[in-house]
Amino acid sequence: MNFGRTLLGAGFVAAATSALAANVTGAGATFPFPLYSKWADAYHKETGNNLNYQSIGSGGGIKQVQAKTVTFGATDMPLKAEQLEKDGLTQWPMVMGAIVPVVNLESVKPGELVFDGETLADIYLGKITKWNDLAIKKLNPNVKLPNEAIAGVHRSDGSGTTFNFTNYLSKVSADWKSKVGEGAAVEWPIGVGAKGNEGVSGNVGQTRNSIGYVEYAYAKQNKMTYTAMVNRAGAIVQPNVEAFQAAASNADWAKAPGYYLVLTDQPGERSWPVTASTFILMRKEPSDKAASTEAIKFFRWAFVKGSKTAEELDYIPMPDNVIELIEKTWSADIKG
Repeated sequence: MNFGRTLLGAGFVAAATSALAANVTGAGATFPFPLYSKWADAYHKETGNNLNYQSIGSGGGIKQVQAKTVTFGATDMPLKAEQLEKDGLTQWPMVMGAIVPVVNLESVKPGELVFDGETLADIYLGKITKWNDLAIKKLNPNVKLPNEAIAGVHRSDGSGTTFNFTNYLSKVSADWKSKVGEGAAVEWPIGVGAKGNEGVSGNVGQTRNSIGYVEYAYAKQNKMTYTAMVNRAGAIVQPNVEAFQAAASNADWAKAPGYYLVLTDQPGERSWPVTASTFILMRKEPSDKAASTEAIKFFRWAFVKGSKTAEELDYIPMPDNVIELIEKTWSADIKG
């Protein structure tokens, strides 16, 4: 089943836009889909302009912008400066958010179950196979855990969510790093694959005794049972804006070439351990300059007027000083 989505209706439309508006197309990450959808509706109501964004996963977004088939690509796996140079692309962070483990366990409430990174890694390595394993019980002495097999769910598509999740597991588990490693797509030792954050959300929601990982907005909107986590400081933290902001506060974008920065496993008592950014990719020399200009207008509007919506959906808006850096990047990098 293909769970990738296209933003349609008031904000993003697949049909041709009006004669006066450029035909702006984008594709990529499912991580920011809930936010881009809300932004799109508001932008259309205010300006009358439409965009077509396909939620197909970060890997697909990178490929489409490399192939010059879209105005912009969206990815949660940032490209390194040398790759950007090679492909004639520029990149910037659009918004920050977080990835959370989600489970489907009878009588377990959201935020009640606690995981640490090593236990998550051991589940996805196939070393922990039952919910009442001693490692899980030690972290959750007061939670009734069933003597049932764990059904693992992971992304099947090239995914920035997977990149950030496996990047985190590689940082906290030497076993994971040596056997699986990090990437937008990896060889999962166990579990079933589903396409997009939408697919993982749906699969976990339908499968008893399952575990998966999704962007927090999907967990919240679908009323999923997310878990708490033990962070790098050894503190148990719940997924919320304060914890995401605590992790994001360590980001030094000014010193990151091409804005390449991965926010997993940040220090701090209050930091959520799997915080991530989502990025926009555009061509430095666009073939359709009108569409490129219109896309930048949308992104500028989102920075200026979209912060409240981002916060309502538990994303973290980019700080003003970073937006100033990004606007300079637009002027310096994108022709026309």
